[in-house]
This record gives sequence, C-alpha cells and structure tokens, in this order.
Amino acid sequence: MKIEDLIAQIHQKKSFLCVGLDTDLDKIPEHLLKEEDPIFAFNKAIIDATHPYCVAYKPNIAFYEAYGLEGWKSLERTMAYLNANHPEMFTIADAKRGDIGNTSTRYAKAFFETMDFDSITIAPYMGKDSVEPFLEFEGRHTILLALTSNQGAFDFQTKNVDGQELYKEVLSVSKTYKGAERLMYVVGATKASYLEDIREIVPESFLLVPGVGAQGGSLQEVCKYGITKDIGLLVNSSRGILYASTGLDFAETAAKKAQEIQQEMQIELSKIK
Repeated sequence: MKIEDLIAQIHQKKSFLCVGLDTDLDKIPEHLLKEEDPIFAFNKAIIDATHPYCVAYKPNIAFYEAYGLEGWKSLERTMAYLNANHPEMFTIADAKRGDIGNTSTRYAKAFFETMDFDSITIAPYMGKDSVEPFLEFEGRHTILLALTSNQGAFDFQTKNVDGQELYKEVLSVSKTYKGAERLMYVVGATKASYLEDIREIVPESFLLVPGVGAQGGSLQEVCKYGITKDIGLLVNSSRGILYASTGLDFAETAAKKAQEIQQEMQIELSKIK
C-alpha cells in the first residue's frame, strides 16, 4: 500500500486508529471456544464490527505463534479475510523481527509475500544489514522500534551515547539506509513528551503509537507533539477494544469503543491547519 492511500483512508474515515489483534484464547468470549477456529471467529467478528472506525489492523504475531500450527492457520485465515474484504486496510505484522542478510530477507518474504502484510515491525539492534533487506520490497513498509512504551525502554533506548540518546541515533542513522523512504517508527504513547524531539529528526515519517488506553497514554498529548499536516500517526489500541466485553455483545461493544476513539481523533484532525 502506498502512503498516499493510507492518508486518503485517514481523511475519509476521520480516523488514524489501528486495532491490535492480540487474540488470546484465555480472554475471548467463552461461547467462541466451541467454534472450529475460535481465534479466526473472534478476529472476523472484531473486524466486521470495527472496520468503519479504523484504518489499520495489527496482529501481534506472538499471540498466534503461541498456538503452533493452528495459530498460524488462524493468522493466515485472518489475513486472507482482511485482504479479500477490506483491501483498503493497512496491515501490520507486529513480529519485531531483526536478523542479518538472508535471514531478514526470509522474514520479509514470509510476511510481505506469503502472508501479504503491508508492513512489519522490526528491531534495529543489529543495524543496517538487518534492516535494509526489509526495505527492498516495493510497496511494503518497515516499522522500526525507536522508543517503546514499556518501562524497560529506559534500560537502553534513552541512554546517552556520545552526547546523544540512543533512540535518536537510531532515528538519525536509519534515514541513511537504502529504501529509508519506506521506514516508519514505533514510538510509545507513554513517551509522548519525547515526540517533539523525534519530529525534529523524522518530521514527516509515520509513527506507530501503541500505549493509548490500557497502558495510560494520552491521545491528545500524542497529537499535540506528533501530528503532521499529513497526519503521520497510527495510534494503536488492543485490549481496550478487543476485551471491552466478554459476553455475547463483545463485537458490538468493541465497535462502540473504536467509535469513541475515532470521534476523539476526528476532533484532533479538525485542528490541523
């Protein structure tokens, strides 16, 4: 998907919401466990209910890998359903891969070609030759972990190295990579105050922002420091939407939660001059 198409969707739906499909069999409504494929049944219902209010879906790959082959089949069915019925949606494989050379190329082929995702999250720790293989794929996007929303982010990401915080070095150096125009970055909503500095380094890049809602991040703060004339944000919500209800009304309740966020986003979008 081209960035221009994503921006058009954001304007059309007045939303930059990404729904995280962190599907956990221990948390989904009990009646779905009787289904042949409970994970897919849950995902389909969530997608059917929330698609008017979001522009992206982000399956967290660990939640599928945990169930072995059956989990991968559920993910494959989910992606096939999304691409067939909602091809306008931007899809993110939240896989956090990162290795060198041919290994990265194989990861990229797995998620970009076999699974047909638009993008993938990757870790930058191994540097240039672990990132550039992902950037070789036209029309696909690589979302680099820059400054994450967890407490452990302070262990390394904000450490001062030669006068500059490490996450800023990651942002700066990644701009020199071949295919860098296809880079996006993960910046946690709980680190919203850092966005002003981040925008000085990557003023136009799209940022995937987890941590709004259940993790305590503020949408208004994220928009204050991070929004651009072309929006430049995908704000993710997972648990707050997926598990708002565990009853028969789970999909309807998820839609209401997604709509509530979309309405907040519409207000923020109206402030762009």
